[in-house]
Amino acid sequence: MATERYNPRDAEPRWQEKWNEEKVFVTDNADPREKYYVLEMFPYPSGRVHMGHVRNYAMGDVVARYKRARGFNVLHPMGWDAFGMPAENAAMERGVHPATWTYQNIASMKAQLKAMGLSLDWSREFATCDVAYYQHQQHLFLDFLDKGLVYRKQSKVNWDPVDNTVLANEQVIDGRGWRSGALVEQRELTQWFFKITDFSQDLLDALETLDQWPEKVRLMQKNWIGRSEGLTIRWEIVPETAPGETREVNVYTTRPDTLFGASFLAIAADHPLAKEAAAGNPAIEAFAEECRRAGTSLAALETAEKKGMDTGIRVVHPLDSSWQLPVYIANFVLMDYGTGAIFGCPSGDQRDLDFARKYDLPVVPVVMPRDADAASFTVGDVAYDGDGVMINSRFLDGMDTVAAFEAVADKLSGTMIGNQPQGERKVNFRLRDWGISRQRYWGCPIPVIHCEACGVVPVPKKDLPVKLPDDVTFDQPGNPLDRHPTWRHVSCPNCGKDARRETDTMDTFVDSSWYFTRFTAPWETQPTDKAAADRWLPVDQYIGGIEHAILHLLYSRFFTRAMRETGHVDAVEPFKGLFTQGMVVHETYSRGEGMTREWIPPNEISIDEIEGRRRAVHLSTGEEIHIGSIEKMSKSKKNVVDPDDIIASYGADTARFFVLSDSPPDRDVIWSEAGVEGAHRFTQRVWRLISDAAEGLSDVEPNPAKDGEALAVSQAAHRTLKAVQGDYDKLAFNKAVARIYELVNTLAGPLAKVAAGDADATYRAAVRNAAEILIQIVAPMTPHLAEECWATIGNTGLLAQTDWPVFDEALVAENEVMLPVQINGKKRAELTIARDADQNAVQAAVLSLEAVKNALNGQAPKKIIVVPQRIVNIVV
Repeated sequence: MATERYNPRDAEPRWQEKWNEEKVFVTDNADPREKYYVLEMFPYPSGRVHMGHVRNYAMGDVVARYKRARGFNVLHPMGWDAFGMPAENAAMERGVHPATWTYQNIASMKAQLKAMGLSLDWSREFATCDVAYYQHQQHLFLDFLDKGLVYRKQSKVNWDPVDNTVLANEQVIDGRGWRSGALVEQRELTQWFFKITDFSQDLLDALETLDQWPEKVRLMQKNWIGRSEGLTIRWEIVPETAPGETREVNVYTTRPDTLFGASFLAIAADHPLAKEAAAGNPAIEAFAEECRRAGTSLAALETAEKKGMDTGIRVVHPLDSSWQLPVYIANFVLMDYGTGAIFGCPSGDQRDLDFARKYDLPVVPVVMPRDADAASFTVGDVAYDGDGVMINSRFLDGMDTVAAFEAVADKLSGTMIGNQPQGERKVNFRLRDWGISRQRYWGCPIPVIHCEACGVVPVPKKDLPVKLPDDVTFDQPGNPLDRHPTWRHVSCPNCGKDARRETDTMDTFVDSSWYFTRFTAPWETQPTDKAAADRWLPVDQYIGGIEHAILHLLYSRFFTRAMRETGHVDAVEPFKGLFTQGMVVHETYSRGEGMTREWIPPNEISIDEIEGRRRAVHLSTGEEIHIGSIEKMSKSKKNVVDPDDIIASYGADTARFFVLSDSPPDRDVIWSEAGVEGAHRFTQRVWRLISDAAEGLSDVEPNPAKDGEALAVSQAAHRTLKAVQGDYDKLAFNKAVARIYELVNTLAGPLAKVAAGDADATYRAAVRNAAEILIQIVAPMTPHLAEECWATIGNTGLLAQTDWPVFDEALVAENEVMLPVQINGKKRAELTIARDADQNAVQAAVLSLEAVKNALNGQAPKKIIVVPQRIVNIVV
C-alpha cells in the first residue's frame, strides 16, 4: 500500500510540543560537558519575521542542533532588541503606547519563530525594554562612570528635526536622517560619551586574534579604528593676518614628506581660528554655517562638492620662513578628526588636487614613481598618491618617501618655537568616543541627576531602576520626558534640594552591546553572574548580517572590555567565531514606468515560459507584468515572501532546507517558487523512501556491512557522514545539502529493495544503519521530518536527544590512492593504484605509464623510490 504523504501541518506542531514538554533545549549552566555558545543577532520586534530572519536563524539552529548531538552543552538563546524610534513613531501614528506596540510585535514574532522549530532556550528570553534588563544596563553605566569610562561634554551633533533626536554620522545619508529622510541640522548639545578611544590600540591589536572572523570584517574594523603614524606640525600665523588671539595652527599629517608640495591650509568651520575669522566677516560666517548644515559622514564628505573660502589668514611654511600659504575654511574638514586642520598637497591627494584646481592654487609634484623622469613628470587631473622618489623638495630630493618622512620628522622635532618643538611624532586614531545620548523616550534612561548645587550626580544603585514613566503622550514632537509633569523632578541624592533627572536616553546600540553576556544568567540580580559569564564567553559562533560589521561589533568589543575593567567578566573578546550570512533576494515585478510604476507582489503573479521566454502574468487581470531585477526583499518593492505563507503551504522544514541549500551561506540566496517546490519534493521523497521501508527496517538492529552486497551502501553512508560532519563544522550548509541529495539517490534502490521484502536480515541491518545516518545528518536542517522518520523506523527516544553517529574508519577509507610520479625531481605523471599495493606492484605500474615510457625513452631507471601512499620518485 502506498505511504501517505508527509504532512508537515500535523508533524511539525506535534514534535515542537514534544520538544517543549521534554525541555530538550533548556540549557543547564551546571552541566559539566564542554560548552558551545551559538547566537544569532537578535531581532528588532517590527511585527513580522521576514525571510532574512528565516535564513539567519536556520543557520544558527543547524549549528546548535549539530553541536548538541556532538555532545556539547549548547547555549542557544533568543531575545529582542526592543528600544528605538520605530516604536515611538508607531505611538504617534497609531495612538498606542510604545510598550504596547512592542510587546504585541514580540508575541507575534515569537509565534512565527516557534513555528520554525528552532532549538532555542526560551527560558532565557528577554527584551531590552524590560525593566529587568535595562536596570542592569543602568548599573553598568554607573560602574563605567565610576571607572572614568563615561564623560559628558558639549559637542556638535547631527540633529534630525523630524525624529527630534541626535544621529550618529553613519546615520546621516546624503545629508538626511536615515529613518525620517529629513535634512539634518548641526547643533551644539551636551552629550554623554563612552570612552571607547581608551581601547583604540587594544581593539586594533586584538583583531589579529580573531582568526575565525571574516577577513573583510576585520579589515573594515581596522580601517574604522584607523591607526596612523604621523607628525603634528605647528604652523605660525603671519601676525598681520591673524584675526584674533590665535598665533599658530596645529596640523596632524601622515605625509610630512610632501610638505614642499603644500599650497594651502584648510580648517574646519568649527575650528577656533575659523570662528575668530567669522566674527569680523559676515561672508565667512555664512560659509561656515553652510558647512555646518552639510552631512558629516565620511561618505557625505567624499561625495560632496569640495568648497572653500579664503580667510585672508596666512601661515609660514615650517621648512621655509619666507614662504606663506593661504588658510581656507573647507567643507571637507571636520573638527572631530585630527586637529580640525590639514595642509593641502594637491599633487599627492585627489581631494586636495580638485580643491586646488577649483581655486587656482599651485600644484607642485613632489613624489614620482621610481621609474619616472623628474624632468618630465607632471600631475594632470589625477593625483599621484603612491610611494616613490622625492622631487622638487630641496634637501629631500632623491630620497624615497620613507626616508623623507624620517628626515622631515627629525628636522621639525629638533626645531623649537618658544620651548616647544615645531614637529612632534604622534600616533593618531580615526576612532572617536561613542556619543550615546538620544533625545527620545523609548530607550534606557541615563541614571544621573542634575543638581544646581552639586552638579551631575549619579543615581545611587539602591535607587535603580530609573523606570520610564508609563503616562506619556506623543501628541507633539520631541522627547516626552522633557515635558512630563513629575518624572523629571527629583530630589538630589547628595543635598536633598530640588533637582532634575537626565531626560536623554541611551543609544540602542548600548542595549545590544552586552545582551549576549546577560543571556548567560538572565535571572541574576546583578548585571552578570561572573562565573557563568566567564564559562560561556566568548560566544563560539555569532551569526548576523554584514551591515553590523562595524558599529555593533566594535561597540560590543568595547563593552566587553569595559565590563572587564569594572569586574563583571574576565572575557576580552565577545565573539570567538563570526559568520556574516548573505541576504534573501527576489525578482521584482511591476507595471508602468517612472513615477507611475506600480510594484506587484510575487503572490499576485504566475510565471510561465513560452518559446524559451519567461513571462509574468497577473493572476487577477491576466496582463503581462514586467520582470525586473533581483533585489533584496523590501516592502517598497513588494518583492517580499511571507514566511507564514511558506510554512502554511510547505512546512517549516521546506523553508529551512531551501534557504540553506541554494547557495553558499555567505552569499545572497535567490528566492524562487521552483526552488521551494524542489525542497518540498525532497522532503516528500525522503519520507516516502523511509516510510515505505520502515516495516523491513524496524525489526533489525542497525549494523553496517563489512563486505558483500551491502558494502557499497555502508561505504556511501559513512563517507557522506564524514563529509557532512566537516561541512557542518565549516558552516558549508549548501555543500552538506548536495552530499545529502547524493546519499538519498544512492539509498533509493536499497530502501526500495527492503520495502519490497527482497532483502535478508544482514542487508536490512546495513540499510537501516545507512538510513539512520541519513536521518541524523539531515536532522539539523529538517528536524521535524527527521523526528518523524526516526520514530517510523522503530526508534523510541527523541532524535533531538540522540548522539551524533560515528563513522567507521574502515568504511570511509578509499580503496585506491593517487600517487604523483616524479622523474629527477620533476612531476611527470600520476598513478592511481590500490591503496594496499606492494612496492613491486607500484614499480611495475609506474613503468607502464605512457608518460614515464616517453620520458625514459628506452633507458632503464637508476633507482625507483616509492614512499608508500605518498609519492614515487624515478632517478634516471
